[in-house]
Amino acid sequence: MRRLGKKRRGTVAVEMAVVSPVLFAILFGIIEFGWLFTVRHTLVNAAREGARAGSLEGVDTAEITDLVNDYLEPMGLNGRTTITITEATDDDPTVTVDLSIPQEEVSLVGNFFGFDMGTIRGVAAMRKEGM
Repeated sequence: MRRLGKKRRGTVAVEMAVVSPVLFAILFGIIEFGWLFTVRHTLVNAAREGARAGSLEGVDTAEITDLVNDYLEPMGLNGRTTITITEATDDDPTVTVDLSIPQEEVSLVGNFFGFDMGTIRGVAAMRKEGM
């Protein structure tokens, strides 16, 4: 009986050594995907807030940029995010705010899993009031 118990314990240790890296890879992949999704969601919301502010009369691009950076500050994304603002014209009465950040800048595990999203973007456009 004792011999059988020792063999079983050895088998369990080997199985754990084989299975645990796969389980940890899946766990970290889920965490990484969730984090990148949160970053994208934050960029979309910041772009929407910037476009909403830009659609009001008397708001210029500096104010929109400040508002977007204030929105991104709690996540630590301000200063690292590229902000592109397209002002409304007579031909196109929409204000467009386009935010982008390289995936490597925000990734928790780098390119460990072999997928590279390039850049994460958030875009919003709203019609300017009075146009």
